[in-house]
Amino acid sequence: MLDALWVKYNQGFRSIKDVRTARPPAGFRGLPVIGEGECPNGCFKCGDVCPTGAVSFNPLAIDLNKCLLCPECVRVCSMGMIRFTNSIELAASEASSLIITAEMKTPVVEINQELRRHFKRSFKLRSVSAGGCNGCELELNALSNVNFDIGRFGIDFVASPRHADGLVLTGPITKGMAYALRDTYEAMPEPKTLILAGACALSGGLFLKSTEIDRTFLDDIKPTLYIAGCPPHPLTVINGLLKQLGRG
Repeated sequence: MLDALWVKYNQGFRSIKDVRTARPPAGFRGLPVIGEGECPNGCFKCGDVCPTGAVSFNPLAIDLNKCLLCPECVRVCSMGMIRFTNSIELAASEASSLIITAEMKTPVVEINQELRRHFKRSFKLRSVSAGGCNGCELELNALSNVNFDIGRFGIDFVASPRHADGLVLTGPITKGMAYALRDTYEAMPEPKTLILAGACALSGGLFLKSTEIDRTFLDDIKPTLYIAGCPPHPLTVINGLLKQLGRG
């Protein structure tokens, strides 16, 4: 017992003390920035190389619902109109808020008063991977480690939808998972919410045009939080959830 206490004392406090001000390493590729200038006439190089069609023009914009945060658009842009920062501010209450332009610089997460009233101090989540590559799922798992320790905010992942207040969806929703996803959501007690995490969940990502994708579930259920990234950083997820609950 004394040995265990001694080890704990020597380890100190390992969790990130303030997730609101914490930042990932400088090399992390996060929120993009669109320059104020004008692109050369007829130059669509960034749009041509984008694997998901996230780049649009007039005005130049990046749709973070589709963006994989790859550097291809930056690589081909001779004018330096696009660059990526290491900001983790990639969550939003509305999908439209994730379309970044020279004017719209940062996505917005608004306080959801209903969720705040019910779940401000205790928010239980059920994770469903609907055909994901396991990248987003690994980042969600990291939320419970000693570094991020999301449980200290009263937010936990649970094994049963019967115990969950919200469903966190990752993956593009394959046909094989479409029924299981809907069944899981319907098994959750009211009030409940849906959260999308990662480009695949938000838009289908690279797999949107696949014949094996069935995203009709999202025709009926409106998410309350959209978390962009491929995969999203744990700090993005934590801050998005806390802001939604009025704790950010």
